[in-house]
Amino acid sequence: MATSRTKMNALNTQRPRDDERINKNMDDDGRGSRAQGDLDRENDDGSSLTVAQRSAMIRSEFQQEALPRAPDIPGFHVCWLSTTNSYDPINKRMRLGYQPVTVDEVPGFESMRATSGEFPGCISCNEMLLFKVREEIYQAIMQEFHHNMPLEEEEALKRNLVDANAVDSKGKKLGQITEDSDGFEDLGRRKVGVFA
Repeated sequence: MATSRTKMNALNTQRPRDDERINKNMDDDGRGSRAQGDLDRENDDGSSLTVAQRSAMIRSEFQQEALPRAPDIPGFHVCWLSTTNSYDPINKRMRLGYQPVTVDEVPGFESMRATSGEFPGCISCNEMLLFKVREEIYQAIMQEFHHNMPLEEEEALKRNLVDANAVDSKGKKLGQITEDSDGFEDLGRRKVGVFA
């Protein structure tokens, strides 16, 4: 017990007390400079985080989200992948060009380092792993699944309606459906965009 008090007293004498810091940051008009106070507090705990970064971390850690926000890596799309999804397994994504993100690549995720398993040193959260894929590969994947495939479905619907001269559930003809009918002009003619 005496050792703990001795250590605490030594810490208190090494660090400026809060009231000393406040006095030091007072402007001539008696108001404290908040920006200067933030700068003074930035590395008091020995970390490399600024006050703004710590505030953002605190907010994100206490929000009701299942996974932390994936960091931005220039030139890559970053996402969380499940190690338990049998329909979309990680090895399937790796064949497409996805790569695991390591703790060394992204500062601030050291506490999420996988220590065992197939991907030691990578960023993980529960059964999820953080992966990245080059932006051009991501755009190609998204174009295929969210543009080309839906476009093919629209074209098939259009062909089926025109060929079948659509009828309702009782077999009554709904009218002559042609390519000039309402709603057909946009089927199969969407432009490709950029996916986020």
